Amino acid sequence: MRRGRFWLVVMVVVVLGLAAWGIGARLAAHRQLQHLADAAAVPSVVTVKADKAPDVEEIVLPGSVSPAYDATIYARTNGYLKAWYVDIGDHVRAGQVLAEIDSPEVDQQLLQARADLMGAQANSRIAGVLAHRTQALVGMSAVSQQETDQARSDASARASTVNSNQANVQRLEQLVGFEKIKSPFDGVVTARNTDIGRLIAAGDSSGPPLFRVADVSWLRVYVRVPQSYAAAIRPGVQVMLRFPEYPGRDFPARLLSTADALTADTRTLLVQLRIDNDKGELFPGGYVEVHFGVRAATEGVRIPANALLFRSEGQRVATVMPDGHVKLHTITAGRDFGTVLEVLKGIEPGDMVVINPPASLEDGERVELARGK
Repeated sequence: MRRGRFWLVVMVVVVLGLAAWGIGARLAAHRQLQHLADAAAVPSVVTVKADKAPDVEEIVLPGSVSPAYDATIYARTNGYLKAWYVDIGDHVRAGQVLAEIDSPEVDQQLLQARADLMGAQANSRIAGVLAHRTQALVGMSAVSQQETDQARSDASARASTVNSNQANVQRLEQLVGFEKIKSPFDGVVTARNTDIGRLIAAGDSSGPPLFRVADVSWLRVYVRVPQSYAAAIRPGVQVMLRFPEYPGRDFPARLLSTADALTADTRTLLVQLRIDNDKGELFPGGYVEVHFGVRAATEGVRIPANALLFRSEGQRVATVMPDGHVKLHTITAGRDFGTVLEVLKGIEPGDMVVINPPASLEDGERVELARGK
């Protein structure tokens, strides 16, 4: 009996122990589950620090390169090309003969005009002598006043004829001079579109030019600046050029002039830059990346564009306070740089801004920082 009671007591104690252990395990699991649920209810967010806008910001724009001077050369007289003396890539001096045109018709017209001039000069001399003699005889009543006036008028008309023929001779001499095509300035020949024996028509601008000469000792760079930056482009602005054929190299340039007016269709300011090309490293006609260093027109902060919350009240930005709670800010947005947004009011430098915030995020809500920055 005693042994039976002993084992009964043991069994009761074991059962009660197992029951207590089971209840404790259930309570611990419940507490752990509640803790996990509470932790899951707190949203996890990623933050970045709002940066102050730089005092000097860089503007990168595409530009086009042109020579300092560029001339398309056409013929000024008719004929056939007799010879050409330069080809593409040749460096020429101002006044150097590029080609010669054979125009016998113009040469013959010049000879005829000179002969006409000599005849007019002879007739003018005779008319002048006759008018002088008639003027001397009118005082002796040997001739009438009418004959004197007629002689003087004839002498004046003969002199006008001489002037007219002289002008015609000068015109033809200039045309003969145009038989030699000359370079207007020092430069390099960038195109030759003619050959020996080709028929040349004076002033034929409908076809290709005979030659093209460019001065590449320095280059002009044209760039169109958007309206938002136009006011910052002034003399003394820092400009650096980067050419794709010279990666990693910066070429300094200076502002030459601006149009001082915006183009109506693009709302841009045409800017002209100058870059020296003494070594001949750079080529006109290409593309260049223009870097302007300008003072910031406004003061504000820069935040990622994905930090915006779009609410019915307007744009909002969420920041995390030191106590871990969220604060929603009404902002005044400035310029949009694509991935970065300029904020003029509502955010201060150093604020921890939430990026990719949940749409359900509310003011004062507690959050957990997944990553600080």
